[in-house]
Parts: sequence; structure tokens; C-alpha cells
Amino acid sequence: MTLDTIECVVDEAIANQCNLIVSFHPIIFSGLKKITGRNYVERIVLKAIQNNIAIYAIHTALDNSSNGVNAKICEVLGLGNTRILIPKKDTIRKLTTYVPVSDADRLKEKLFEAGAGNIGNYSNCSFTLEGTGSYKAGDNSDPTIGEIGKTHYEKETMIHVTYLKSSEKEVLDALMKNHPYEEVAYEVSSLENSNQNIGMGMIGEFEETMP
Repeated sequence: MTLDTIECVVDEAIANQCNLIVSFHPIIFSGLKKITGRNYVERIVLKAIQNNIAIYAIHTALDNSSNGVNAKICEVLGLGNTRILIPKKDTIRKLTTYVPVSDADRLKEKLFEAGAGNIGNYSNCSFTLEGTGSYKAGDNSDPTIGEIGKTHYEKETMIHVTYLKSSEKEVLDALMKNHPYEEVAYEVSSLENSNQNIGMGMIGEFEETMP
């Protein structure tokens, strides 16, 4: 077991006749198109292959999570006023959609269940505004409300919710499955990352004087 699979670790595995190295950090961060031994990554991979040694990296992306490894370490150490060392950008998305007033609450609940509407320690966050939408169904349409060939006006609710980029598929799937209209009008925009719990590494202050 090792933190990083450097060459001396592979040499030690060979000397001890091991066939598996369990490493926290991966040795390969981008695809290898060839293995010629021209750099240390290729040299280590080549040596491991030649000696029938498997390398298993268990590193996860939890240090980029608001409740990930770094946040837990800060909690255990009793740190306060924590902040991200290298904040990630473009991790917060905003969804805007328009739905008949009578369907708004049900749709919001489905979006919340899919991961939308979480801001810090708060959940089910949204903003709504009521107005009137209009549309005219074409000949090949199957309108849920209104008639083909006639302009229809409907009291609608505009819904705004935010979500993490990693939850986008689930949120948009929930939108499409639970919106009553045949054609769903929606917008997705990226927000400046205001969630300081997303990024690489954390730093903080001890809340009490340490001995």
C-alpha cells in the first residue's frame, strides 16, 4: 500500500514478489497512447506490466465535494472559518422554466428530489414569478392545453432553481419527466461559484487556542 506509485514502490513490490499495489493517487491522469518508457509514468507502467503487477488507485473526487474528505478533516480538527484554497468555477447552474400555475408545486418537488434547490445548509430553495405565457400549436403537435392552430394564453409560473453541475442530468431528467407540456421551454445558465465548499483543499482557523 502506498500514497503514490513511484518507481521505488514498484521496485519494492518486485523484490517482495507482490502482484498488487494499492495506491491512493493514480499514476495515470490522462490516457496513454503508447508505452515506450520515455517518461516516469510510462516507465513505471511498463515495469509493472513486465512483472505482472496490478496497480489499483482508490482516489476519489470527494475532496471536490461540499461534504467531502477535506471538510471532514477540518471538522475533526475543530477548524472554524474554513475556506477553499483553490475554488472551482462553473460548478453552480441555474435552471429557469415555465409551467402552468397548477403544476408548479409538484414540478418543484420533483426538481428538489433530483438535487436542485440546495444552497449551503438550506434545501428546497427556489424563486417563482407568475405571468402569462402564449403559444400556438402547429399541425403536428399534441398540446396538453389549448387547440391546434389557435393562440393560447396560459397563466404560468416561472421557476428558478440552482443546482450543482454534477447533478445536471438528474435535474433535467426530472424536468422532462414531470413537466406537463409536450415541448418544455427552459434555460440553463452558469453562475459565478458562490459555494465556497467546492474546490481543492481547505484551510481554516482553530476555534480555541491549541496547547
